[in-house]
Order: sequence, then C-alpha cells, then structure tokens
Amino acid sequence: MLRLLGARLLTMVPLLLVVSFLIYGLIALVPGGPETALAGSNPTPEKLAMVREQLGLNEPFLVQYWNWFSAAVQGDLGNSFVNGQSVWSAIGSGFPVTLSLVILTLLIAAVLGLGLGLAAALRPGSWIDRTATVIASLFMSLPYFWVGMMLVLVFAIDLQILPAIGYVPFSQSPTDWFLHLITPAFALAIVPVAVVARQTRAAVTGVMTEDYVRTAEAKGLRPVRLVGKHVLKNAAVPVVTAFGVEANRLIGATVVMEQLFALPGVGKLTYFSVFSRDFPMVQGILLITAILIMFVNLAVDLSYGYFNPKIKAT
Repeated sequence: MLRLLGARLLTMVPLLLVVSFLIYGLIALVPGGPETALAGSNPTPEKLAMVREQLGLNEPFLVQYWNWFSAAVQGDLGNSFVNGQSVWSAIGSGFPVTLSLVILTLLIAAVLGLGLGLAAALRPGSWIDRTATVIASLFMSLPYFWVGMMLVLVFAIDLQILPAIGYVPFSQSPTDWFLHLITPAFALAIVPVAVVARQTRAAVTGVMTEDYVRTAEAKGLRPVRLVGKHVLKNAAVPVVTAFGVEANRLIGATVVMEQLFALPGVGKLTYFSVFSRDFPMVQGILLITAILIMFVNLAVDLSYGYFNPKIKAT
C-alpha cells in the first residue's frame, strides 16, 4: 500500500505542473487580459501600458507563469483584482460551505444509491428491481438545478418547512446548518444516486453468480453475512470508481447550486470572479480545485488496494 501511495504521489507532481500551466495559459488567453479589468472603463493606451508594467505582463509568458507558479507553491496565490483580498483568504472563507455541501451530497448518494442498488441486485427481476431501475433512470434524466427549484417551490414556499436560501455555520447551529443544506444537497445528489445504484446493482449481480458465493450459500451462511463479508467487498471497485467520478463532478456542480441557493461557498465565489474578470481569484480557485480532484482520485486508487489486494503489487 505504501508503494502504491508513493507511486501515485510521484505521478501527481508532473500532472500538477501540466495542469497549472494550462490554467495560467488559458486565463492569459482571455480577450483583453487582466489589465482591461484593472484600468477601468475607457482606459487610455498609457493607462493600459502602466497597468501591464505593474502586473509584470510585459515579461515573456514562461517567465510570467513561473513567477505565478513559484509563488503559488510557497502559498501565495496573489490578491483579488476586485477588492484586494488575499485569494487564500477568500477561498478559505468559502471552502467550509462548499465542503459541507459536497459531503452531505455524497452521504445522501451513498445511502440511497447503495440501498437502491442492493435492493435491486438481491431480488433480480422482482418488482423491487424494476422500481429501483425506474427511479435510477428518472434521476439520471432530471437536471439538478430544476430539481433544486422544484424542491424550493414545494418545501420552502408551499409547505414552509425548509429555508429557501442562505447558510448557517455548523458551529452556530447544527440543526439550521442541516436545514439550509439538505435541499441543495438532495438536488445535487439525484444523479450520483442513480449512478451509484446502477453500478451497485451491476457489480453485486455479477458477484452473486460466482462459485464461491454459491458455495457459501450451500453451506448455509446467513444472507446478511454472505453479502457483508463476501459480496460487497468484491463488488466495491466499480462502485467506488463511480463514487469518485461523481465526487469530482460535484466540485464543479456546486457553482450553479451555490448561486441558486445563495450559499457563500467557493462555487459562488467562482461565479462572481469569472464575471468580474478577477483573474488571480479564478486561477487560484482552479488550481485548488485541480489539487482536490487529484486527491479524490488518489483516495479512489488507494481504496482499490484495500478492496483488491492484487492491485497493491502493481
């Protein structure tokens, strides 16, 4: 397992270099450049030239990239063009909100997805299997932002049992924290629920036909112990893969959901940074997001080594 961890960490180094180069390069290709955002409306050529000189944009592109990347490695992602706030500080203030939303979404996806998938796989061809398949197909076809609006309409406006927008920190009130996040989390979870349910059903159904499972059944092993000890672990690799893919997708999906529910997270910060042409903020958010995705993939790879010991030697 340590060799697997070391190998994956080594591959992350060149990947981080490539990703950071693409982030800086694509932002640099935005028409107008950062000097347009800082020089104000109808800037004179002299004003633009002065801003470019202050930002170091007259340097060769590779020099600009290296200056930014070397500072980022040391923990300096620069300051916002809009309000002068540290990029690290802005991301740090919004990160707990986004992390709370993602974790709650993944918990819903795990509980409902695994439950639907197991129920369908353990009774193939039954009405339970058909119902779970219909629910998964329905969830796959629904846009999460539309689901979010419908949930607000029903539970916040009509029934008035959940808040429509806003956020309350967990440290202030765990109950209000949960009530403010459950609606956007459930809306975000509909696709992960469907994906996890389908993968669980397919994986468990395949494992249930293996000879060692039939032998365990013939020996009289209880169904709960049979599924918990022999089936789930051997069926876990494709399920964990799907779970990791959905976790990475959620990091991007929070941009829309946080804007819809007025959650002060990194997603909402990204939205305003893009439209205000706040390039240092956008670059910092994209870099941190890329690193988070790398670590999610690393966790998935390490889980492979646990569920399938043969992978440890590769």
